[in-house]
Amino acid sequence: MAQKQKIINDPVYGFITINHPLLFSIISHPYYQRLRRIHQMALAYLVYPGAVHTRLLHSLGAYHLMCNAVNELRAKGVYITPEEEMAAKAGILLHDVGHGPFSHALESQLLQGVHHEDISLMIMKIMNTQLGGQLQMAIDIFTNNYPKKFLHQLISGQLDVDRMDYLTRDSFFTGVSEGVIGYDRILKMLTVHNGELMVEEKGIYSIEKFLVARRQMYWQVYLHKTVLSAEKMLVNLLQRVRDLIAQGATDLHTHCGIDFFLFNFDGVMNLDTLDKFCKLDDGDLLVAVKKWGTHTDMVLQTLANRLLNRQLLKINIQSDPFEADFVAHKLQAAATQLGISLEEAGYFVFAGEADNTMYTTNKEGINILFKDGSVKDITAIDDPLINQTISAPIKKFFVCYL
Repeated sequence: MAQKQKIINDPVYGFITINHPLLFSIISHPYYQRLRRIHQMALAYLVYPGAVHTRLLHSLGAYHLMCNAVNELRAKGVYITPEEEMAAKAGILLHDVGHGPFSHALESQLLQGVHHEDISLMIMKIMNTQLGGQLQMAIDIFTNNYPKKFLHQLISGQLDVDRMDYLTRDSFFTGVSEGVIGYDRILKMLTVHNGELMVEEKGIYSIEKFLVARRQMYWQVYLHKTVLSAEKMLVNLLQRVRDLIAQGATDLHTHCGIDFFLFNFDGVMNLDTLDKFCKLDDGDLLVAVKKWGTHTDMVLQTLANRLLNRQLLKINIQSDPFEADFVAHKLQAAATQLGISLEEAGYFVFAGEADNTMYTTNKEGINILFKDGSVKDITAIDDPLINQTISAPIKKFFVCYL
């Protein structure tokens, strides 16, 4: 009997092939299908209207790149068993399965103190039980507890297929060409040395482009000042709901899945709580925001309606912290304009900081394998762009106001 095969038409890479029963089981699982209903780039569509692609699409793209990476490494003589190949593919399909509504923007709001990678691991363990242990090797690779470290590095590292896909895909859907990377060239340059993933010497400039593109995408897209303003408004909106609940308000129920996490969640992640979380998506939050747009609380109503109608807070960004007097002046102006207290005006006027590190040296680095067998970290390469400044974080300060 011929093996079942499914072809998915992806706007970025063309046809993506799914051809294994385990992969079908993962993709058809409700926990995975939920990713269709979660935007990959949260509120970035308020700035780039085309940025409405989903976490499911990104997951499939990363899977496609994993398939290519395994094929390239095998062609270079790297021994990867069929079981390891399938585990790596399963791991990358599920790497983001723990993301909640609007992803990073709300990660610390709905499940306070719980990281999305921890949720992903919990979900993988539940699915592993349901699938009779077929995901155990994938879990071991995902948690870096498998002997072949390079498989984990392909899923989670400075040069993983996750990053390769989101830079390529987010550039495509936003139209921001600065994020375009030569992912196919990078994949061709990958190799394994002493059990670790490395890049051949002739791939140095492709890596340089990858790192620079990542930094440019952060400032131009992910930390774009208008995106930042919208995400901070959404965070403040939920904070206002929590504050009103703490004050005894009882008319904030939305009658959708988000209510449990606002009213009843005690911080303990058990199977029942996880199942409730896995039913949440962007739609739940949008329904809630619409409902709160008619609430009697002036602050909540204003935040909700401004977010729905893209009447976002103004935002200034600079390299130094803003003067306290400037923030105080804007605070007073907001309180006067809306007829609210200075404390309530703090939902509309606030300062903060955003930073973007192109290359994180405290995690495992990107190693270059030279023809003579020597290995150097990318930061040790004598190159005008690839030098010590590559790891220097760039911090910017912002203030949002009416």
